[in-house]
Amino acid sequence: LLLLSVTASKISDRFGIPSLLLFLIIGILAGSEGIGGIYFDDPEIAQTVGVFALIIILFSGGVNTDWQTVRPLIKEAMTLSTIGVLFTAISLGIAAKLLIGVSFIEGFLIGAITSSTDAAAVFALLKSSGVKLKERVAALLELESGSNDPMAFFLTIGLIQFILEPQISFGHLLIFFIQQMAIGIAIGLLAGQIISYIIKKIKLGYEGLYSVFVLGFLLLIFGLTNILKGSGFLAVYIIGLVMGNQKFSVKSTILHFFDGLAWLMQVIMFLTLGLFVFPSQLIPIAIPGIILSLLLILVARPISVWLCTLPYSLATNEKIFAAWVGLRGAVPIILAIYPKIHGLAQGNMIFNLIFFNVIISMLLQGTSIPWVARWLHLDDKNQTTDL
Repeated sequence: LLLLSVTASKISDRFGIPSLLLFLIIGILAGSEGIGGIYFDDPEIAQTVGVFALIIILFSGGVNTDWQTVRPLIKEAMTLSTIGVLFTAISLGIAAKLLIGVSFIEGFLIGAITSSTDAAAVFALLKSSGVKLKERVAALLELESGSNDPMAFFLTIGLIQFILEPQISFGHLLIFFIQQMAIGIAIGLLAGQIISYIIKKIKLGYEGLYSVFVLGFLLLIFGLTNILKGSGFLAVYIIGLVMGNQKFSVKSTILHFFDGLAWLMQVIMFLTLGLFVFPSQLIPIAIPGIILSLLLILVARPISVWLCTLPYSLATNEKIFAAWVGLRGAVPIILAIYPKIHGLAQGNMIFNLIFFNVIISMLLQGTSIPWVARWLHLDDKNQTTDL
């Protein structure tokens, strides 16, 4: 399956089809209702694979981010990754309640699960098509996408708790959010400085061991942050940001190791999620799935981007592109497993609906992103380095 996935990535390069979608399709074809006949229906294993993969992917995204480039746009990106996620979740929640008859809280949960975007998929598509974004736009999308996952996780877990325990107050959820963010940021900043200092001082016998050391450190910090009731995902992303802007002799070795490992995790994660899907269960929710997907792409995301960027001096073409590049990827599918694990009555329907939304997003937005970048004149023809 790994070999098939890597080979299929050539199709992505040639025809502009998102490679992650191809990995997902291979997983579905190998699954219980596909030609492979591999039966897999264990949400806890699927969730564990997804969480481990996201640790690597988020760190890789952070360590490859140039802080000097993204710093001028930190307010815009943080607004989009917090308030923008909330606006998207609320507007899509209202649509879900009206369209499929779920309660508002369940609709809000559907909106929260689908609210985060996938920067890795966006930049992989742009790279394969030969389009290189102007630095300002690339920095905004990169920072927003890397930092909006914790907000989506917070909303998802908080709403599930609220559904299971209706007596929980809004104040409790607000405290939970502040705690998750504050602890995640604090530990991420501290741990990033610590690991950078250790790497500069420690003398290992083999250069490759530095990357293994960093991997072990990430897993330790992720677990520790979660034990302390913080956002482990936010912590590992910030560790990546801190390390990416430090100078040490083995930095290129670590960057190359985690770049390859992040791709391995993407393949494994989407193969696993593909195996976890039963295509026959997608048919009953096809029509509401298509409608919700279009509302997310054409209404909810554009409204949230427009509202969040009102105070800032972004050009119209930059706002339009940011609205269109709200590509959904791995995180919504992984989050959609949580309602099933916690035994929510609508858990299976929510998972299938979110899975459908991700596929529509990849097909509609994913295949058109390079063309939209050129149409809006946001491709930098003078740029020679990959973003």
